[in-house]
Amino acid sequence: MARKIGTVHLVGAGPGAPDLLTLRAAAVLRRADIVFYDALVHPDTLALAQRAAKIAVGKRCGRHSTAQRFINKRLVDAAASHRTVVRLKGGDPLLFGRAQEEIAALKAAGVPFEVVPGVTAALAASAGLGVSLTQRGCARSVALVTARVGKGERENNWVRSAAGADTAVIYMGIGQSAGIARELIAAGVAPDTPAVVVENASLPDARHARLTVAELPRAATLGIEGPAVIMLGEVFASVAQTAVASVPPLAAMA
Repeated sequence: MARKIGTVHLVGAGPGAPDLLTLRAAAVLRRADIVFYDALVHPDTLALAQRAAKIAVGKRCGRHSTAQRFINKRLVDAAASHRTVVRLKGGDPLLFGRAQEEIAALKAAGVPFEVVPGVTAALAASAGLGVSLTQRGCARSVALVTARVGKGERENNWVRSAAGADTAVIYMGIGQSAGIARELIAAGVAPDTPAVVVENASLPDARHARLTVAELPRAATLGIEGPAVIMLGEVFASVAQTAVASVPPLAAMA
């Protein structure tokens, strides 16, 4: 009898708020047999998978995490005994989520898969601020980058992309904010370029701080504990004058 092969669904959980989950993602979760989920997935999102076994495999900087190769193996093994396997990732699976490594492992094992897109943090953060990442006459290009480089990975030339775009969003950069500021300025970004740090985008406790590129080193002193993005560009020049109740300024910047 041939071995049963289920389908692995790489599902984007969105930026945090459960009601930003796509209809397709919600439907897959409801019929899931097993869910391997990231650390930042909201409990109410995970609760949609009522009948599924749930296994935490999330990664957080500076904390114990599951090795990627082990996650890959778990997904392949799970497909041998479950019809619907879900790999639930924060944001969008294909943006800084290491989904390509999981896809490669699934392909190599002959396991069918589907990618279900999710709302990424950059879009949720800009929506909360009421600021378009692209504005006619001001910004026609957007770069989504990360300055982080994993062990054994080649050098990351993120700064060229960030400096060359009208608007840039830097993921996972709070702990490197001083170095990020130095590299941006060295690459030709004006020190007084508007920048905004947004923490917990889309959630009730979302906060933001309006800075400049030169002031980005202060981001590491703001007591940020939740996921955060650094956003920069002239489109954010109006943030200080914009009152958005759902994204209050960080207390340290008041």
